[in-house]
Amino acid sequence: MLRFRLLILIVTFAFLGVACSSQNIIENKDPAHSIEELQTQLEDVLKDMHVPGMSVAIVHRDGPEWIAGLGKADLATDRNATAATLFRIGSVSKGFVSLSILKLADEGKLSLEDSVKKLAPEVWFGNQWEASDPLRIVHLLENTTGWDDMHLRELAKDPINMSTIETLDYDHSSRISRWRPGTRMSYCNSGPAVAAYIVEKITGKSVEEYVGQNFFKPIGMQTATYFQPASELATTLYQSDGITPLPYWKLLYRSIGSINASANDMANYLLFYLNRGNMHGTHVIPSSIFNRMEVPFSTWAAKDGLQVGYGLHNYCTIHDGFVYHGHDGTVPGGLTAMEYLPYEGIGYFYSINSGKYEAFKKVGEIIRAYITSQLQKPAIPPVISLPENASAYTGWYEPSSPRMELFSFLERLIGMSYIHFEDNKLLVSSLIENNATFLPVNDTQFRYVPKSDSQDPISTLKLLTPNAEGQFIQISLGLRNPSIHSTIKRIPTWVAMFEIITAGFVFLTLMSTLIYAPFWMLRGLSQRHRRPAERGMRLWPLVAVLSLLSIVVICMQLDKDVAITLLGNLTIWSFSLFLATIVFSIASFASVIALWRAPRQEVRSIVQIYSTTVTFALVITTAYFAYWGIIGLRTWA
Repeated sequence: MLRFRLLILIVTFAFLGVACSSQNIIENKDPAHSIEELQTQLEDVLKDMHVPGMSVAIVHRDGPEWIAGLGKADLATDRNATAATLFRIGSVSKGFVSLSILKLADEGKLSLEDSVKKLAPEVWFGNQWEASDPLRIVHLLENTTGWDDMHLRELAKDPINMSTIETLDYDHSSRISRWRPGTRMSYCNSGPAVAAYIVEKITGKSVEEYVGQNFFKPIGMQTATYFQPASELATTLYQSDGITPLPYWKLLYRSIGSINASANDMANYLLFYLNRGNMHGTHVIPSSIFNRMEVPFSTWAAKDGLQVGYGLHNYCTIHDGFVYHGHDGTVPGGLTAMEYLPYEGIGYFYSINSGKYEAFKKVGEIIRAYITSQLQKPAIPPVISLPENASAYTGWYEPSSPRMELFSFLERLIGMSYIHFEDNKLLVSSLIENNATFLPVNDTQFRYVPKSDSQDPISTLKLLTPNAEGQFIQISLGLRNPSIHSTIKRIPTWVAMFEIITAGFVFLTLMSTLIYAPFWMLRGLSQRHRRPAERGMRLWPLVAVLSLLSIVVICMQLDKDVAITLLGNLTIWSFSLFLATIVFSIASFASVIALWRAPRQEVRSIVQIYSTTVTFALVITTAYFAYWGIIGLRTWA
């Protein structure tokens, strides 16, 4: 689901250039050597970072090692979390949609290559390349539809008394392919919702009923449910402060993130993966299905030979030199991870009932340190010489697979990268990381070299074969987060320089307005220094810049756990954002008028030059915002 904290930080970086965060720093400890030590370390994190409780399971191929609940499931009643307490697992739920599709494919009832238009013509989507590159089921599951992610009004909608097709009809404007389906990956929540509808149409059962009969029951997930459970069975979810409870979030599409499951349930789910579908001597599904789930096939990169990344709602991540498979999940007030090492035969699940990502990350580090303390890290691929055509890929690149179109105007600037080669290394420089280093392991694939001691054992960057659409590189900084998988496109150097210089000019010029404003305001208190002819030339640019800052302030004040509700509906927060963009455009236009109408003989030359410069920066910004649809932005519509 959407990570609003990240989005808010992006906005803050764009306008202020600085982002400060305060969080508790917990010292790194040696890996726990027993479950008792592990439990103590986890309980320390919950206490120190103000997280009420968590659910956890560590499972080996031959059975569970530890299943537990720690801390509190509900603060108001002082109820403890147990292994039976239900936690929201968020997007981990999507795996059951892929399992359902793959089961139906194994039974010959559909194919991953089937056209969505053929199986579900009543579901609306836009694809201008449908004749040559039709949207297929595999694209729904591998996030290669090219669709925008769900819009905020979709995420905020309560689907009470709505059928599956009615939920899909509620707002289909996000389901428009922005590039040819099956070329690049961009995380999209509505894809599995359409796939779930196809499951319902073919089986004649709701996806909840189908998954319950074909997976929950045979796997042994006895208490798992897509629906809101009784309050005494489930945890309460809390904001990042660990104190403020949140209401139960009813997703528009239940199939994509609504499952409630206990540590007992998830221990069995992990066993299901580790034993490749064999549960207690019975094959629930063929083992080949898991091999297909874990590997992407539809993207340019996959077809070009890069067999890591986002599969069928199952992706790989690298932590401390180990390659995990699985998925994570995010709902307001809840964070979940389910990952496993298929070759080593061990996996883990944990879920916290708070939106505090720092705590979530720390818990994962502690658990992974424990389960890998006695394991040997995978071998590191040997480094070879750079390919002969490497220099042809030197140059500037920009993101070409944004997850949310709403933030493309920022991602285009922040995500710009420079690729170059030096000392048998591929180096990537961007605002995210300067000179991120990749080493060649075959002619077109490179592995990331993190700043830590551990080395990545798989390729994470691919020089794609040039095609009619241009020259592209598939890049992921260590596959540490599926949301940063990115396909970047080569752009001319002059375009990159123009955008960088223009962005720098606009930023510095607009920020100088804030520095300059107190001085002319204080001087204006004196009758002798008042200059009426210059008033509008100074005032309107200041109003415009302050309206931009108000957008940043509004975003910073929004808790990510309530951002969906506050922005996806018409509220004082969403209307304030809308109003701020309107005020900005009006103030920018007024700055032009004030500059044009000011009598030249009554305006000092230095003020004339400065006001012209600031107004020019405002016009550029307004035009850029208008092009990307930011002016008059209505997040609830």
